[in-house]
Amino acid sequence: MYTLGIDIGSSSIKVALVASDTDEVVQVIKEPKEEMKILSPNPNWAEQKPEDWWHYTCKATQKLLKESKISGKQITAIGIAYQMHGLVLVDHNKEVLRNAIIWCDSRAVEIGETAYQTLGKEKCDQTLLNSPANFTASKLKWAKENEPDLFKKVYKFMLPGDYISYKLTGKITTTATGLSEGILWDFQKNQPANFLLDHYLIATDLLPELVENFTVQGRVTKEASKLSGLAEGAPITYRAGDQPNNAISLQVLEPGEVAATAGTSGVLYAVTDSTTEITSEKINSFIHVNHTTATPRIGKLLCINGCGIAFRWLKEHLGFETYQEMNVLAASVPIGSDGLIVLPFGNGSERIFNNKDIGSHFLHLNCNIHHKANICRAVLEGIAFSFVYGMELFKKTGFRAKVIKAGNDNLFQSPVFSETIATLIEQPIEIYNITGAVGAAKASMLKLKNKISNDKKDSYLKKYTPLSKHKELYQKAYQNWKKELEKRLI
Repeated sequence: MYTLGIDIGSSSIKVALVASDTDEVVQVIKEPKEEMKILSPNPNWAEQKPEDWWHYTCKATQKLLKESKISGKQITAIGIAYQMHGLVLVDHNKEVLRNAIIWCDSRAVEIGETAYQTLGKEKCDQTLLNSPANFTASKLKWAKENEPDLFKKVYKFMLPGDYISYKLTGKITTTATGLSEGILWDFQKNQPANFLLDHYLIATDLLPELVENFTVQGRVTKEASKLSGLAEGAPITYRAGDQPNNAISLQVLEPGEVAATAGTSGVLYAVTDSTTEITSEKINSFIHVNHTTATPRIGKLLCINGCGIAFRWLKEHLGFETYQEMNVLAASVPIGSDGLIVLPFGNGSERIFNNKDIGSHFLHLNCNIHHKANICRAVLEGIAFSFVYGMELFKKTGFRAKVIKAGNDNLFQSPVFSETIATLIEQPIEIYNITGAVGAAKASMLKLKNKISNDKKDSYLKKYTPLSKHKELYQKAYQNWKKELEKRLI
């Protein structure tokens, strides 16, 4: 028998098939072949069509079943991971009303900041563990204010993973973990944050039904079975946002453990048992997958919007065939990229800069000495330096990392990128052969949170260690980068 994991990303949809008895990864399929487009009808807006997520999910599952020659009836559990903080709106016929407003959209920044001031910093920090900021709740308020005729038709709002779960099961549900990602969870009352919805003048009956992360959340319908190839009645048993899911994939479950990812955005996700050390404007705190009121497990998330999207932009516009080609070129250039500096923050407002949008910058470009290889290295270094800057913010909160782990399906494949970070933070980075879809498939086997295992199996690949002999060169390059950054934060 097998389990299936579905990972709803902003770049692609991935599905993974895992053998239940051996934990062997049988196959992973990605759709579409080219990265999905992010629509930007106005500056700093970011939207996608939820129907596309569903279309590519079905296409991927059908392809996976065909190529693996596995019957849908052999899949005993399904797990879903998804891009966090998005907003999907449906009407009473459960039809999508507009494009989804996704995680990197910046339109609701002012709404969240105003709510933070009006409700009071202390109240928000103590009850929400965050500022409302530019998260799902504030995006919902934006829709109410700016699209009132459309908003009158809203029956329910959902996160991206809730939408895929609905398309599979016909049931509109969400989780406490998901609501906390949208800044819609009251940690003091251990319930949805009705007071924030009241403040935004949004009816609480727009909330989906609440279900547990690890439980039978619904079963595949006859209609979904025809479209996806999955067996009618197959259970959805797990759901989590991409970052908590990445953490569980890497077995980052206990205080002091850190999961890192560098996809379209970059994230440091650190587990703590504290609900008091709150830095709600730059670092956000969410319910982790193994959280209970008796044993708190909070995921402290630091997000860098301008991350892999900068490397992707470079690939597309300089005509590279593969990322590996870019990594090889980058490694041929000295540390510091011969003085070329890149600030990679061209993906909207950044929470680590108090929601300021500073844009991307190529600085000190010398047409006589700089070429493609310099640009590749400077972009990789700029993104890596952003992670180092983030770790410095974590240290200011008193957090100390015991271990840092990352998957093998993003920028951490680049030695230049990983060694830059490891050297500057003076700590090894462990790399595992695990993806979000595989993690979701494995997590779907779990019946109860307290059965999560720390068995690493054979997923460990390698470790990037600090390059002590080059530390001074890395430090000089980072300090030069940081000076340029701070000029733009004034």
